[in-house]
Amino acid sequence: MSALTPIEALEAEHRVIQKVVAGMVVLAEKIEAGEDVHVSLLESIVEFLRTFADRCHHGKEEALLFPALQSRGVPAHGCPLGGLTMEHQKGRDMVSELAQAIRTYAGNEPSARAALVKNLRDLATLYPNHIWKEEYLLFPLAVRVLTLEDQQLLAEKFEDVEHELGHEVHERFEKLASKLELEVSGVNSR
Repeated sequence: MSALTPIEALEAEHRVIQKVVAGMVVLAEKIEAGEDVHVSLLESIVEFLRTFADRCHHGKEEALLFPALQSRGVPAHGCPLGGLTMEHQKGRDMVSELAQAIRTYAGNEPSARAALVKNLRDLATLYPNHIWKEEYLLFPLAVRVLTLEDQQLLAEKFEDVEHELGHEVHERFEKLASKLELEVSGVNSR
């Protein structure tokens, strides 16, 4: 089992997500300036957002943390759980739009660059705001209302999620985040 509490584990995942989001901002600037960005890098970002950010991170929150909080009296609808769940769905929809924009960009369609920039920027706006709400509203609430037993059970269930996804998922996507940092700094761009 991880030495991190469930909340610390979610916060650590936020740090990885923030690296990728920062890279998305720089990529949007490069594309807007007329530079080309490798389609494979853009597709890796979509895979990251779908697998790491959504399936792994949001999955833990929606399937495990939110029900644990509900069992301690936190309402499922409204603030914060209902709003965060809606933002998770909005993020999923936006990632689908990004994937479509990447396909258009790969096909060299005239409007592709503008659509791709818009999608990257929209996601780069959503994630920091969402992370702020979790770290300053949801997580402190969770620490207050969940018992030590609740937290221990959550930690075990989080470990089950990691095992189901494959423990290499975090490592692979952390490497992508580091690669993206290098890519956007100009070390490895075309």
